[in-house]
Amino acid sequence: MALPVGTAFHERTFALCQSLNYREWSGYYTVSVYEVHHEHEYNAIRNAAALIDITPLYKYLVSGKDATKLVNRVITRDIHKVGVGQVIYCCWCDEEGKVIDDGTITRLEENKYRWTAADPSLRWLHQNGHNMNVQIEDISERVAALAVQGPTSGKLLQSVAQAEIANLKYFRMTRGTIAGVPVDISRTGYTGDLGYEIWVAWSSAVKVWDALMEKGKLFDLHAAGMLALDVARVEAGLLLIEVDYISSKKALIPSQKYSPYELGFGKMVHLQKENFVGKAALQQDNQKGVPRQYVGLEIDWTEIEAHYQRFGLAPVAPSQASRVAVPVYCGERQVGRATTTTWSPVLKKMIALASIDTDHAKLGTRLHIEITIEAVRQKVGANVVALPFFNPTRKTALPV
Repeated sequence: MALPVGTAFHERTFALCQSLNYREWSGYYTVSVYEVHHEHEYNAIRNAAALIDITPLYKYLVSGKDATKLVNRVITRDIHKVGVGQVIYCCWCDEEGKVIDDGTITRLEENKYRWTAADPSLRWLHQNGHNMNVQIEDISERVAALAVQGPTSGKLLQSVAQAEIANLKYFRMTRGTIAGVPVDISRTGYTGDLGYEIWVAWSSAVKVWDALMEKGKLFDLHAAGMLALDVARVEAGLLLIEVDYISSKKALIPSQKYSPYELGFGKMVHLQKENFVGKAALQQDNQKGVPRQYVGLEIDWTEIEAHYQRFGLAPVAPSQASRVAVPVYCGERQVGRATTTTWSPVLKKMIALASIDTDHAKLGTRLHIEITIEAVRQKVGANVVALPFFNPTRKTALPV
């Protein structure tokens, strides 16, 4: 197996990474946390601005006469409703209507799209584009990407980018330059906050990083790693593949495969449009309903304290998001599992993303989640709540 390599920004991120705490993401070295704890990085996302290297995303350019036809064939959303300069979040399914992956698609031109994915999708796109007049290019190693996220991110970009930022609406993109380097800037992100993503040629990426960091001093910009991002995306109710759900391509048993309706992706399924991969199965799901739902859980902190007290211990809030799935119960019966659990600093609550049997997924339902203290399993109360947990108006409003 090949060792990870650095992204286009590695020489900058490596110099800042005091912790030397890295992880592998799609074959790249990715910073987990720059300091010894991710507190400052998380606070930058929620209170100032954070700079996150998202280059390891798989990126594809789909173009040609039949590009729109191909895109519409494979995603559940109707691409004909998407204008040039618009970005959509979407998922794509197999023939059984089970989710393969989710990501964003940007309509760059009438028949030109930039597609991002967490898992490799090139072969699958080629299979579906067979006999079509379409070009599918893997640009993952040619295009670098940065996320600038947080309340001051809009003002920062207005000051550093020669581009129309002030009127850039949510899930739209614009073109311009930063430090003389051509960039695409989209009003998107994975934090549930005001934020942007910058797409730049690999060879010029460091110039853009340096310009953002230099100007960012005025806006309290911090480089942020994956631990801070993980907490933020849970607060935003955003699922992570291979953690909150498994790609149908990698599933080993039927219960590991998920319908979009089981992941809260129902609004992204446009059954009125022309035929697409998985449509027949999804029509059945829509009519009959699905056995599971993704929900938010707010965990009773007072009960956690009481359990720790019985052991003579101080209660412990996890310092980072836990990606270990734990059982969720109604009485003595297991009715689901929490897939990611975290302490939310902004909400001052313990929260979790959970896949729950539909019968027990109604808002306000009282359930119990398993926690372990001194290797002894305990149950604490948790209430089913709507997602997202955190949804500030600034996320979609035009920055003032």
